[in-house]
Amino acid sequence: MPSFDIVSKVDAQALDNSINVVKKEITNRFDFKDAHVVIDLNKKEYKLNIETDDDMKMRQLLDVLISRSHKQGIAPEAFDFSKETYQSGKTVKKEVQVRNGLKQEDAKKIVKLIKDSGLKVQPQIMDDVVRVISKKIDDLQEVIQLCKSAELGLALQYENMRS
Repeated sequence: MPSFDIVSKVDAQALDNSINVVKKEITNRFDFKDAHVVIDLNKKEYKLNIETDDDMKMRQLLDVLISRSHKQGIAPEAFDFSKETYQSGKTVKKEVQVRNGLKQEDAKKIVKLIKDSGLKVQPQIMDDVVRVISKKIDDLQEVIQLCKSAELGLALQYENMRS
């Protein structure tokens, strides 16, 4: 039976490359001349620790991060900017979590969306992957279009298409 997997993962090498590109661009920008900027990537926890002089530079840095990561193939939804910036002495710090893998509640949202659509498919949650099985490949392609059009706020990829 045809099936495919819905996943949400970030390539570690692409993330590392985009962070290096951001660091290089920031060192060359005039508005960041002599500014305190630290961008630290924790590869095990997929977490970014960012430090700048003030809130305006933090916003500019996050804009550069999103645009450069998007060029590397990382969707902007992969970054979790929900944690607020906090002041630490003369610097402003922010912790940005990179979403890697589907959480259980996100997987349940996807399954509910697919079941509510009325398509003849069978979604099932397998750890951090949602597998969708159907008798027809056309139904699977409709599920992909449905997930792309839904505003889930997740960076989803579709892989392991089998017929």
